[in-house]
Amino acid sequence: MAVTHAAAQHVAYRSTAHYNKRVAQFEREGNIDSGTIVMLGNSLTENGKDWSGRLDEPNVVNRGIIGDNTIGMTERLCQITPYHPHAIFLMAGINDMVNDTPAAEVANRVIALIEKIREQAPDTHLFVQSLLPINESNGRWRTLKDRTDDIPLANLYIRAYCESKDIVFIDLFHLMAYPHNNSLRSELSFDGLHITEEGYRIWASELKKNLNDLLK
Repeated sequence: MAVTHAAAQHVAYRSTAHYNKRVAQFEREGNIDSGTIVMLGNSLTENGKDWSGRLDEPNVVNRGIIGDNTIGMTERLCQITPYHPHAIFLMAGINDMVNDTPAAEVANRVIALIEKIREQAPDTHLFVQSLLPINESNGRWRTLKDRTDDIPLANLYIRAYCESKDIVFIDLFHLMAYPHNNSLRSELSFDGLHITEEGYRIWASELKKNLNDLLK
């Protein structure tokens, strides 16, 4: 495994207590180098826990933070990109899609984050994962009310950008949504937003296809 030396980087941004705790944990752990595969995301990524085990690959680190959005992820790139990891699997956008933020604006924020990653770590293999569907039937997530059909629209914008830049876009949305509408399949979620173990199995299975191509 190649080791990349980089100057210590500190995250100045302060968000939630959990964000700050996780950032401090990541700083203590370090453990990113040019052989690392980074899972960068929000609660969906963090709650996946042992991604190395899920993907049957060593050197996979979980850099998900519950509640994180594109601002928080951009601010903590300094813990990741200076070490030029082998690959980054990015999932972002659902926490930006709150309080009526237009789908196009959500996509623009994700695209700006993608561009930062590409600028700071141009040799890192970047995989952009779609936003996952939600299911509004239990009414729990009020800030995402009436956003079910906006999520695939944001994904459409992000996918178009990725295709124009030859970046791999991984469509997880359609693997987890009902075929007849844009809602998250009820058996894949316990609260309409976060996914069950079966959802993670679907997710990991799709990522393994991309990893197999990457690690050939």
